[in-house]
Amino acid sequence: AAELTTQLQALFNEELGAVVQVRPHALDYFFEVIAENGLTQCVHRVAKVRQSMRIRVSGNDEVLMQKPLTYWLRLWSETSYRMQALRDNPMCAQQEYDQLLGEKDPGLSPRIDFARKAPMINRRKPAKVAILREQGVNGQLEMAAAFDRAGFEAIDVHMSDLLSKRTTLDQFNGLVACGGFSFGDVLGAGRGWAKMVLMSQLADDFERFFHNTSRFALGVCNGCQMLSQLAPLIPGAQAWPRFTRNQSEQFEARLSVVTIKESPSIWLQSMAGSRLLIASSHGEGRAEFSDQTNLQLALDQNVCMQYVDNFGAPTQQFPANPNGSPQGITALTNADGRIMVMMPHPERVFRQVLHSWAPAQWQHDDGPWMQMFYNAKHWSQQC
Repeated sequence: AAELTTQLQALFNEELGAVVQVRPHALDYFFEVIAENGLTQCVHRVAKVRQSMRIRVSGNDEVLMQKPLTYWLRLWSETSYRMQALRDNPMCAQQEYDQLLGEKDPGLSPRIDFARKAPMINRRKPAKVAILREQGVNGQLEMAAAFDRAGFEAIDVHMSDLLSKRTTLDQFNGLVACGGFSFGDVLGAGRGWAKMVLMSQLADDFERFFHNTSRFALGVCNGCQMLSQLAPLIPGAQAWPRFTRNQSEQFEARLSVVTIKESPSIWLQSMAGSRLLIASSHGEGRAEFSDQTNLQLALDQNVCMQYVDNFGAPTQQFPANPNGSPQGITALTNADGRIMVMMPHPERVFRQVLHSWAPAQWQHDDGPWMQMFYNAKHWSQQC
């Protein structure tokens, strides 16, 4: 009984402490530093890390408990899961909790299948891209920085500039609708912004721009939601969905993995087959199609990016798919590839240092998503 009491005190005491993991070759140096600082009596070896999916707790050569790692993960996460199931969509909470059962889950598994290469850039006469803004929009500075790095002249354009005719779209080679919460999303994500176009003289200006085959456009997050509402003005976008509330019923901000499909998108040329890390941050990102016919048409002709699980398969499972879109759909192009909408944020990770995590072998100043902006520049130089 006394021995058991000692073991319980060691395992469940509430004294301040820390677990330090040290590589074998550094153990001697570690203990030298500990001794020099008079901490020898405070430090004890408690475990040796092995390539194992089980955790064993021992005391005096007696195994006290031995369970699979999945058991401990689910035990640790159970309280959070039960709270999440009450607060959010319980199905999504269950899917995230059940993900901890995957003993063979490799974790985030990105893969680059293209050579990152910048085009030759003529900065004496750069192509101009309008970085569109409306009240509540954010991310325009990161977006402008990415286009500037690719060799464009990125120009801040507020919608009031277009309404007042201080600026017109025909001055630009491309336009980008950025992320955020235009008009507070009170009419639905991106809808107020889209209505400003559709219910004003700007409808003709945007339609003329979209039909000009020497022009390009991009919508990201709130801009994706906004441009999807303008699909009737966009050639070859008749099957595009609208974007509705996430299946989890919560705003989701996560590091996700997407796979890039073969498509006519000018933005993604040479990038097909890659699985890339990207920031997802939205509350209304679930693609909702008018019917199964349009869903299939979009999959055949328009879908250019899908959320994937850690094995690389398109998925509707939460949290790998943060919004519940069918077959992980998260980006679409129009028929000729000039106009693309996407829910995740490439501008937040266009440089490698902007990634919250990336494989150690990704030693490159440009993040993989910078190629998307380089592709747009290369295409614009051919027009």
